[in-house]
Amino acid sequence: MIHLQRLLLLLSLAILSSPLLCAQVQRRQIAITIDDLPSNSVGLNGKDTYALNAKLVATLKQNQIPAVGFVNEKRLYVKNEVDQRIDSLRVWLDAGFELGNHTFSHMSLSQATLKDWEDDVIRGETVTGMLMAERKMKLRYLRHPYLAVGRDLETRRAADQFLVQRGYRIAPITMDAWDWMYSVGYDIARRNGDTALQQKLVSSYLDYTTQVFEYQEKLSRDLLGYEPKQILLLHCNWLEADHIGDLLDTLRKRGYTFISLEDALSDEAYSVPDKFVGEDGTSWIDHWAVTRGTPPQNSPVFPQWVIDLSKGIPRMDQPPL
Repeated sequence: MIHLQRLLLLLSLAILSSPLLCAQVQRRQIAITIDDLPSNSVGLNGKDTYALNAKLVATLKQNQIPAVGFVNEKRLYVKNEVDQRIDSLRVWLDAGFELGNHTFSHMSLSQATLKDWEDDVIRGETVTGMLMAERKMKLRYLRHPYLAVGRDLETRRAADQFLVQRGYRIAPITMDAWDWMYSVGYDIARRNGDTALQQKLVSSYLDYTTQVFEYQEKLSRDLLGYEPKQILLLHCNWLEADHIGDLLDTLRKRGYTFISLEDALSDEAYSVPDKFVGEDGTSWIDHWAVTRGTPPQNSPVFPQWVIDLSKGIPRMDQPPL
């Protein structure tokens, strides 16, 4: 009997040490955020843009994901398509989701003057703010285009203060698997009916995303001693509209449950002092590492063939982050 009890104890310890169960015990949590509404897919007309958003929103709602969509209002102004594109934003609000500001023209704070950037933020409130007001909601989140928070500390602090005065909270990210890069080739493969290439891209995307999750989870533990409530950056494109369900399954297998952005930002990690500045944007976990003088190393290598595939494909506008 004693031997049996000892065997059961050892078995229990072995199970508890497994990565999957550890993740479940930790109760991993993640907020889903989606940039570049109404769409950053290549060459879509207003009708297709609406269809993309409707499909993406339907999957999110079916899975009970409290997502936030971040809008670039410049993408609304296409001749003879404005109403359809604005209706694409209404799809989100009608389904109970929230919209945020991603500036009017996807302007980088690291490449523009502070005044021009501030004007772009204000201009990005016009339609989105009106739609939110119709539902007695206010814009409360801003996502920095390219994740660029400022090239120097003075600019960053001034921009932060400007956002506070306008009632915004910055929407940081901790997870990013470059779905926008995958979507370039996916759009063309989808349009051409090339299902083999579509599946190859999706398979690679999910594999790379898993690597990113593993890397950022470990980096979180190394820096903070625990895994905070994570915030995932995705984009409004056909790759996500068609396959975000696969991505959500991947997250569930890692022990994640889905929470609102508001809930995620309640994690004390987002109060950690952050003095990161630079021309290029990155995740908040990387910010913490750089601020502590230990820049992250050995991050997952993005597949070169996906980069090569995207180089020969023209885009309607610059690749977003």
